[in-house]
Amino acid sequence: MARGKIIDIEQTVQKRLPQALVPVEEQPYPVPENWCWVNLENVSLIIMGQSPSGSDTTSDSSYTPLIGGAADMGVLYPTPTRYTKAPTKLSTDKDIILCIRATLGQPIFSDGEYCLGRGVAGIRPYVGSREFFRYFFLYFNQYLYDKATGTTFAQVNSQVLQKMPFPLPPLAEQQRIVDRIESLFAKLDEAKEKAQSVVDGFETQKVAILHKAFSGELTAKWRKHHNASLSQWAKRSLGKCGTWCGGGTPSMANPEYWDNGDLLWITSKDMKSDQIEDTILHTNMTGVMNSAANYIETPSVLFVMRSGILRHTLPIAMVKKPFTVNQDLKVLSPAGIDLDYLFWVCKGFEKDILSTCMKSGTTVESIDSKKLMAYEIPIPPASEQVEIVNTIKPILDREQQAKEAAEAVLDRIETMKKSTLARAFRGQLGTNDPAEESAIELLKQVLRQTPTRS
Repeated sequence: MARGKIIDIEQTVQKRLPQALVPVEEQPYPVPENWCWVNLENVSLIIMGQSPSGSDTTSDSSYTPLIGGAADMGVLYPTPTRYTKAPTKLSTDKDIILCIRATLGQPIFSDGEYCLGRGVAGIRPYVGSREFFRYFFLYFNQYLYDKATGTTFAQVNSQVLQKMPFPLPPLAEQQRIVDRIESLFAKLDEAKEKAQSVVDGFETQKVAILHKAFSGELTAKWRKHHNASLSQWAKRSLGKCGTWCGGGTPSMANPEYWDNGDLLWITSKDMKSDQIEDTILHTNMTGVMNSAANYIETPSVLFVMRSGILRHTLPIAMVKKPFTVNQDLKVLSPAGIDLDYLFWVCKGFEKDILSTCMKSGTTVESIDSKKLMAYEIPIPPASEQVEIVNTIKPILDREQQAKEAAEAVLDRIETMKKSTLARAFRGQLGTNDPAEESAIELLKQVLRQTPTRS
């Protein structure tokens, strides 16, 4: 290269260098002396997505896969379900695909050519590895939320990405950081897998325990000791297990129904635990007596009869204090059967009740009241009902405690990962070599290679 050309490039680099560096007062935090804070646009090519025409979108996988947003992104790589005949902005296998709309900051690797919709951007590093950049976005995603605009969906524009502060270490340090993060994360992921298996297995264990309880297996020794037998068990429809009633809603427009209310008013939103102790809203006796609502003083079992989640689960709960319910619930106040037993046997047969009693062909998912009341459950003698409840409670409590302990481990693992990333991008992992050439020289090298960038 001619000497004059070299001089021109170096002069351009010197002019651009101050604009490429983040001013000291705008730097998020101190970094090692041989690192430097730079604007993201100076260390990567930023490709803002642009959605193709809807008429060009297809399910034919022979066309270019389309990444529109978080729904098309897996944990590490794209998971497209749509394709386009007329791609707009494209990524390559050298890029990170970053979500910039709704779920901000989610970064994955582009493993080929993808059309980038408006919900994502492509980030192509000028220097360093994609792995380092991906970890950077995992750690700095809050920055994007802080800079986002939009009411329906949070989103960031090109200016935000271009001026995003990036802590640039020397090249060798970048790789050491990636190696250390991956080593630490591998150990954390191993622990996470074990903890997640406990959480995932909780429902399976619970179903197995309840099956043993209501098939008589769990109390087989108890029956032998008390000279009892399974022949003493009977089948009884839920309709004959007590008194049923529905609910109603006191007028929301009439404050006298709600002012100073201390009576639980239960809706499907409150059906999140086995036993309801409190509710989102409370009404008063005036509201109940002057409306279609029912005042229920007897401890009861509640069933959600209409909800958007009934294809997945049938919410069942019990309440042991005075209450009223809205029209989406049915109340069964038991007679001649232990309340706790009734609750747990219904929980044990929840899936079967749901599949047997679900209405078909309706817009709103709902339970057929007649089918629910006709559903039969096993009823042992009163003394064995109590024994079953007393037996399953401690077992289920232990399972619940194990699940909660595993969930706490999962939370700690996520906290440890965040802490690891925080230390990594502060130069605190013990990998930095202060004798290495400053990252300023690396930045100059990048600026020499992209002399036309403004």
